[in-house]
Amino acid sequence: MRQTLHLLLTILPFLVQAQRITISGYVEHESSRERLVGVNVFDESRTYGTVTNSFGFFSLSIPAGTHEINFTYMGYVMEQRSFTESAFVTIRLKEIDTDLEAVTVTSNVRIAESSQMSTIDINMKQVKKIPAIFGEVDVLRAMQYLPGVQSGSEASVGLYVRGGGPDQNLILLDGVPVYNVSHLFGFYSVFNADAIKSATLIKGGFPARYGGRLSSVIDITMKEGDMREFHGEGSIGLISSKFTLEGPIVKDQTSFMISARRTYIDILLQPFIALSEPGARAGYYFGDLNLKVNHKFGERDRLYLSFFNNVDVFYFRFREQTPNSDFQTRANLAWGNRTGSVRWNHLISNKHFVNVAATYTRYEWGSRVSERSQDFDFTLRLRSNIEDYGLKADFEYIHDSRNHVRYGANYIRHNFRPSSIQIRESDNEFDFDSLFNATTLLISDEFYVYAENDWVVSSLLKVNYGLHYNIYRFEDTYYSSLQPRVSGRYLLNDQSSIKLSYARMQQFLHLLSSNNGIGLPSDLWVPATNVIPPMMADQIAAGYAYSTLNAVYEFSTEVYYKKMNDLIEYRSGSAFINPNDWQTRVETGGEGWAYGWEILAQKKSGRSTGWIGYTLSYNNRRFDNLNNGRVYPYRFDRRHDFSFVYTYEFAKDFDIGCTWVYGTGIATNLPQFRSLILTPWGQSSEMTHTGDLNSFRFPAYHRGDVSLNWHINKKKFKQTWNVSIYNVYNRLNTFFIFEDRLFNGDVVFKQVALFPVLPSVSYRVAF
Repeated sequence: MRQTLHLLLTILPFLVQAQRITISGYVEHESSRERLVGVNVFDESRTYGTVTNSFGFFSLSIPAGTHEINFTYMGYVMEQRSFTESAFVTIRLKEIDTDLEAVTVTSNVRIAESSQMSTIDINMKQVKKIPAIFGEVDVLRAMQYLPGVQSGSEASVGLYVRGGGPDQNLILLDGVPVYNVSHLFGFYSVFNADAIKSATLIKGGFPARYGGRLSSVIDITMKEGDMREFHGEGSIGLISSKFTLEGPIVKDQTSFMISARRTYIDILLQPFIALSEPGARAGYYFGDLNLKVNHKFGERDRLYLSFFNNVDVFYFRFREQTPNSDFQTRANLAWGNRTGSVRWNHLISNKHFVNVAATYTRYEWGSRVSERSQDFDFTLRLRSNIEDYGLKADFEYIHDSRNHVRYGANYIRHNFRPSSIQIRESDNEFDFDSLFNATTLLISDEFYVYAENDWVVSSLLKVNYGLHYNIYRFEDTYYSSLQPRVSGRYLLNDQSSIKLSYARMQQFLHLLSSNNGIGLPSDLWVPATNVIPPMMADQIAAGYAYSTLNAVYEFSTEVYYKKMNDLIEYRSGSAFINPNDWQTRVETGGEGWAYGWEILAQKKSGRSTGWIGYTLSYNNRRFDNLNNGRVYPYRFDRRHDFSFVYTYEFAKDFDIGCTWVYGTGIATNLPQFRSLILTPWGQSSEMTHTGDLNSFRFPAYHRGDVSLNWHINKKKFKQTWNVSIYNVYNRLNTFFIFEDRLFNGDVVFKQVALFPVLPSVSYRVAF
């Protein structure tokens, strides 16, 4: 009896293991072999399921037996496979390329089933149909139409998510942070939509694998490149042109993708500038470059190389020549990002996956002014930058159908150089070269580890829980924090669920900005120090989600509350400052409260698609030495925010898109009254009283846009003509308000609008 019991205990684990099978592998695009992110993998009963990760990998452990496994993805034909034993497979899904009403369109995992809340996957095909200023499609601008996300000012791509500022958004491009995401002072983002494969916005309930910012995560992935055929597309618009090319380097083994964009405003303006000022050249342009190489060593190993660079340049040049002299003057202002990453995917086992990455990112702005003649030479240079080097490893272990474990570690070395000024001057008798006001290189180290588990507790309850632990060092100062994260859903029925989440986030970087959201390149990134502590936020959210069985229609509503601590703000009267003394010019220990209610109703596929979003929000701040220590509304506190987005495909060769937005005016300061102060010496001075901070509001903002796309399909290429109208009914929204004094001495306030109605046309060709 004892021997029999010992034998049973010995073989029991093998018997239990034998009662389950594991189906794992990758899901790819049928023709390009590009791996697909977020594909829904489930059995017919929907008892067991998972989704592919950011590299297209999945693993599903299910009881032994015969199972029909479905693979579904928005815009692709569903694939069904039968399995009776463990298998490692590569699934290739066929993209739908026919009348949408003639096929059954399947979708990603339904929102009601996911344990994650406050998360939205962006459909890039739909983004390209949304009207855009001058026809320049922009993924960040599309996110501004979502509930809980607000724009800073007219036509700005700055994102203010659930009460946070633009510096509180962790914006990742192929896993690498991008510090400045604006072209042309915020009118466009640096992300070329033609180079983007997927984009995800997370507003709350953050998984433990993310950290370093308070308010949101925007995770953008570049296209990998077609492994089998060469493809390309290009477009010409009123202010810019771009092209994208992808294809195999070695068929079915190595691919590439390259995408570039440049404006040509400066080129178009040169003849007019030359006529008005002979010898002068001036202009502005921006450009960006995306490059990616993808190499497949085998079924278990793959290498990705990613590179991104963007630049904005303002320049002025003047030269005057006479028989006796040659005078030249030059001035330019330039800023931009540069990022790079090397990522290696390895499948340790059919249940165990790892991604190891080395990353680099740099943001820099600089200005140069020079004058030169035969006997004089003068140059002034200004520079500021932030540079990061990183190394991280992310593991995924799918223990069984009920536990999907993620864990990993990340190290970042931050290098800050807030400012340096160099002056060179020489003439026939004098030679001077010196570096002034140069801040020393500031170095900080950030390290974190995390672990999280997506746990199916029962058929109704699913929970994602985890811990994120940070250690940060600046000189001899150390900060550390343990940040719990949890989110879960409880199914009410097959189509609806209730959700709840909590997340603590900490941020070690600060952005010093006094431009009220315009997004100037001179905004300074600075580290947490022994004087300036890191910011901290706690956010809770609760919601309800509903989706139809085919996930074509979705509805969600959420309420949230976020408390922020250790915020910083410029002191009253401070503006752009000497970076050497920035720690003495800011208020610290600020508190923030943001809470609200969000509603989102979507139609995700079919001839007509779109969504309606609404946000009711409150956003307040308090500093001991601002507003007499009283609570005041944050500048971008907007009580109501409404958006409507709609696209309709009349036929395969013609579709339209339209948007309408409404938002409460932003808060600002305006003089309320003036008093005359008399001194004992008989002198007088006027004092202006503005009342409480941000006690005045701009008029409400609203705007409608329309676009039309006409597609001409040829055998080997496709042409598209786009006509867009920005601000179609010519609403003059307030950009800023200034004070003016009339001839009779009366003081009046006048408002300035930025954009009237703006029509544009562009041409696109794809082959």
